[in-house]
Amino acid sequence: MERREGMMDSINRNQPEKNRENVSGVKAVERIRETVDKAKTCFFRTGPSVGESEGVRPMNVRKVDEAGNLWFLMASDSHTVKELERGGEVDLFFQGSAHSDFLHLVGKASVSRDKAKIKELWEPVLKTWFTEGEDDPRITVVKVSPGRGYYWDNKHGNVVAGVKMIIGAASGKTLDDSIEGKIRVS
Repeated sequence: MERREGMMDSINRNQPEKNRENVSGVKAVERIRETVDKAKTCFFRTGPSVGESEGVRPMNVRKVDEAGNLWFLMASDSHTVKELERGGEVDLFFQGSAHSDFLHLVGKASVSRDKAKIKELWEPVLKTWFTEGEDDPRITVVKVSPGRGYYWDNKHGNVVAGVKMIIGAASGKTLDDSIEGKIRVS
């Protein structure tokens, strides 16, 4: 099986430099935090859908804590919360820029009404959705504890990646600046 995977991975086999690095623990949390800081939002996918979105919707990440947990505020009467109450894993998909900072996380979501956490995550613009302010009875806190994931990025920024691609195209060599790997938080 391993040989077959290598045969299907011709682009990475033609790379003259290291382009894979799995990260875990503190490095995984740093990678998550950097990507979320750039993206701010993600596609949040729940399991079986009860609404028209088929379980996928854009969501704003309110915070990434020291342990790598991602925090969201959601309405208690939303399809998302109803789907989360059924349990199961969630998938989060991020894109930090047009050509880099891609991240997929798989984690467990939990829903609470922790008033202290709501206060911590609150900002006035959220009154658009929670019209009674931070005391709106519909506000729930959703914590996603990621267990694993995968990232795709570049090592030296978009400018260097672009220059390497141009040189690679002119020389007929694979010279992209990519880096990718598995993420394991715990």
